[in-house]
Amino acid sequence: MSAVREVAMTAEPIDWKLPPSQGWTYEQVKSMDLPFDWELVDGAVVVRGMAEWWHDQVRDQLLLALASARIQPYVVNVERCVLLDEHNVTKPDVVIIDKTGLDFFELECTPPESVVLAVEVVSPGSRAADRFRKPGQYAEKGIPYYWRVERGLDDLPVVHEFHRDEEKGVYLPVAQHEGVLRTAVPYPVEIDLAAVVEL
Repeated sequence: MSAVREVAMTAEPIDWKLPPSQGWTYEQVKSMDLPFDWELVDGAVVVRGMAEWWHDQVRDQLLLALASARIQPYVVNVERCVLLDEHNVTKPDVVIIDKTGLDFFELECTPPESVVLAVEVVSPGSRAADRFRKPGQYAEKGIPYYWRVERGLDDLPVVHEFHRDEEKGVYLPVAQHEGVLRTAVPYPVEIDLAAVVEL
């Protein structure tokens, strides 16, 4: 057996749960063969858990509504990788991107300066991230609009709309949409929120 093959066979596998002292980078983690969907938070790999039916139904119907209303130069996608920095990678449930200057055939992760709206649909396992960590990160990177979608007592979605205050660099609440979501930014859209969860 060659020395090279022997070393390869005896090398310890990389343990994603034990990041190096400076934390993992996106370039390091993307080359790992991880058996799950993940995000990167301050250099630590965070497993994206399975979402319940309600979450995925709302996410997918919001995607369809936003895509059908979209105007140039915007595109809409779900769980699109956004590279906030080398140690922080997130995948908003729905994202609207200004495609100006982007080559989608080569793009791995979306640069935050191209994101105009990030939407997070809150799940039991994502409350803290969707209510605090992610909006803080998105605002810090200059993403102008953020929607947080909560499950109401009647199981209908409630959309909390935020706009980034340029001077303060944080999101300020603009509206809480129940029944119908109407907004003009980043482009005009009207969504019947009851229809989002109807089968």
